[in-house]
Amino acid sequence: MAKSSSDRNTIDLFGKSAGRPRTQALTRKDQLKVNKRVQREKERAQGLKRLELIIEQETLDKLDQLCEKNGLKRAEWLTQQINKSIVSKAKN
Repeated sequence: MAKSSSDRNTIDLFGKSAGRPRTQALTRKDQLKVNKRVQREKERAQGLKRLELIIEQETLDKLDQLCEKNGLKRAEWLTQQINKSIVSKAKN
């Protein structure tokens, strides 16, 4: 069976497989690991530390409202509050 060059319905049995060509040698899972490691190294170089909090959903919702109201990210808002607390204690 001959295939016309304008035929888009006939499967190309002899050509390369369909789909996007591979541009990355690593699997998606491995790419994510590498990217996360690079991100952590950049944060470390900037003097940043990771912090994990476990809080109730209601408290998190309130925090998100405060952050949205002030136009800040959670980490920025929490940092501001800690710095305010330190300044106010230093005055006392």
